[in-house]
Amino acid sequence: MSATNVVANLLVIRHGQSLWNVEERWQGRADIELSDLGIAQAQQAAQRLGTFDYIASSTLTRALHTAQIISETHGIGPVETDERLQETHVGPWEGLTRAQIEEQWPGFLAARNKPEGFESDEHIISRLTNAFVDIGARCAGGSALIISHSGVIRTLRHVLGASNPRLPNLGGCWFHVHHDNRITAGELVTLVDDDLTTESL
Repeated sequence: MSATNVVANLLVIRHGQSLWNVEERWQGRADIELSDLGIAQAQQAAQRLGTFDYIASSTLTRALHTAQIISETHGIGPVETDERLQETHVGPWEGLTRAQIEEQWPGFLAARNKPEGFESDEHIISRLTNAFVDIGARCAGGSALIISHSGVIRTLRHVLGASNPRLPNLGGCWFHVHHDNRITAGELVTLVDDDLTTESL
């Protein structure tokens, strides 16, 4: 990848632990708040991050609260919200655990099948890449921090042919916006310790 062909570098990170992450429920577009540990994760991530020219977030509370903690720590912002950065719409799976999904849709998870009403990969890629191009234009020549969601980050990495491990809370990767509006995936990043507790900070 030629650095001279890059308009902007975007660090796209999953939000802190939410209350439904604790319960292992599929969240989708449900607007669930951060847990106490999720707040601590955002605080630790803020301590480890450098500065950015621009900060953006999904409109969902778990992402926006994460972004606001980081923004306030570094004195950058305000946080710009963008609906295109929201999590995948998971249709009837919203609020369900894996066990409940398996009971009602046997074999779907193992086969990577999706129920009616689940957002298509094509729609996810379209909205996410358009958002990245717009954000890249706002911080041309620099870098942006984006707080989003695991599902959409992993979908884009998969389509781009990049390695695609599960992302922990406050994990993510770099994406690069090019002059021809192409998006390429870069290095994976993890910003918090696995053994972090609410008493750690």
